[in-house]
Amino acid sequence: MSIWWSLHLRREAASVPLARRLLLGTMETAGVDPDVSYDLSLALSEACANAVEHGGQQDSSTAYRVTAYLDGEKCRIEVTDSGPGFARPQPVPPLRPVSGESENGRGLCLIQELADHVHIGNKPGRRGAVVSFDKILKWKKDAPLMAV
Repeated sequence: MSIWWSLHLRREAASVPLARRLLLGTMETAGVDPDVSYDLSLALSEACANAVEHGGQQDSSTAYRVTAYLDGEKCRIEVTDSGPGFARPQPVPPLRPVSGESENGRGLCLIQELADHVHIGNKPGRRGAVVSFDKILKWKKDAPLMAV
């Protein structure tokens, strides 16, 4: 069985925990292992926070989109915004020690650490950034939606 949902959210800080709670509730209902659920929800929070901070004009009138797919043995999450995007295609940043002086790039490094596969780029033919990541799911015993 598959679960798919998409949210269109205002670029406001309050939207980040909303997306995170929806993802956690979906995975709990499906029977996903809590450790995997936590990792994905933390990565989602980082991607949403980036969209809120960098995803458009300085007002909150613009929105961003979060889409999540739980399909078979994998969960894929995509966060897209309407900001300027990246000046050129971005490789996934290398993991590096986090210094107390620089906060830029920490979220993308954390997403890379928590997910199995990460893609960072621009919306094809349009303005905006896309951060997508996926993770192989582990299931609780007798999970209702466990992949067969």
